[in-house]
Amino acid sequence: MKPLLLEMTASGVWNKIWTVALALLFFGLMILLHEFGHFAAAKLFKVRVNEFSVGMGPALWKRRRGDTLYAVRLLPIGGYTAMEGEDTDSEDDRAFCKKKVWQRMVVVVAGAAMNLVLGLVLMAILLATSGELVGTNVIYSMYDGAVSAQYGLQADDRIVEIDGHRLWSPQDLTYLLSRSDDGVFDFVVERDGETVELPGVHFATEEVDGITLVHYDFSVVGEEPNFCNVFVHAFTESASVVRTVWLSIFDLVTGRYGLSQLAGPIGTMDIISDVTASAAAEGRAGDLLMLLAFITINLGVANLLPLPALDGGRLLFLVLEGIRRKPIPAKYEGYVHAAGMVLLLLLMLVVSLNDILRIARG
Repeated sequence: MKPLLLEMTASGVWNKIWTVALALLFFGLMILLHEFGHFAAAKLFKVRVNEFSVGMGPALWKRRRGDTLYAVRLLPIGGYTAMEGEDTDSEDDRAFCKKKVWQRMVVVVAGAAMNLVLGLVLMAILLATSGELVGTNVIYSMYDGAVSAQYGLQADDRIVEIDGHRLWSPQDLTYLLSRSDDGVFDFVVERDGETVELPGVHFATEEVDGITLVHYDFSVVGEEPNFCNVFVHAFTESASVVRTVWLSIFDLVTGRYGLSQLAGPIGTMDIISDVTASAAAEGRAGDLLMLLAFITINLGVANLLPLPALDGGRLLFLVLEGIRRKPIPAKYEGYVHAAGMVLLLLLMLVVSLNDILRIARG
């Protein structure tokens, strides 16, 4: 029995190693693409880039080419494109602070834009290669004993809104139906060419580990994938993920979800690792593509939050500069971003510790 036990243990260790390595690769590529967006936009407007780094902390590899130091660093929790005159005044004509406001806005937004584009591409690949029908917002049939049918939902209804949120894709159905505490929703549907309001539509619910799960009791119409519907649905699914991120942030701020339910870089890589292993074992590559699309869009949206040290915080200062017709002194903006970076690192530390404890508990 010992050789078999050792073989099983070695196999388990190897499976964990390759899935974690793949997760690191995926996460690193997302960061690389984000920073490349900043880098490419900076080069486009002839901004001097002092350093282009993937990762944080001590350098594992670095090389200087021209004015730019390229580096790969130890901790795969971020990266940066350090530009001349970004946080301080500079007399260099190629300094970030010397460029026009709209050009600096493009440079700041370019990183998040690259993540959103990657998410869109992954979504399109998923829809085109899944071998499954492309979902719609039209109800195909009600399940036997469907509770929602008793409150007005019918086959052939096109669902327009749930609780005031317009549906852009089937992704919205799953997410919006998961946000209820009681399984009761206000629907707006299109029926026979008319708009029908259905307030108080009930669904069966179940409590699992203190969380209310809503039983989805109808199926939706599917379409054979083609260029047109894949193109359209890639955009609508991506837009739905963006809104999901914003609503999740709202739920976090308002206390609907606790900080313990927030995943940091370690937790994200663990999730990618688990889904990678599951996808490999069950041949469900679509699950992995969906997760990667969700994470990269999440990364893009989160970076545009108007918070110090994030791209959105820098964008906010540029908007204020455009309104005031003069820049806020670089040293004061630098102080704000430095303070924001300290708070962000503290938050990442807390979330990472929570990730480690959650993983240790299994």
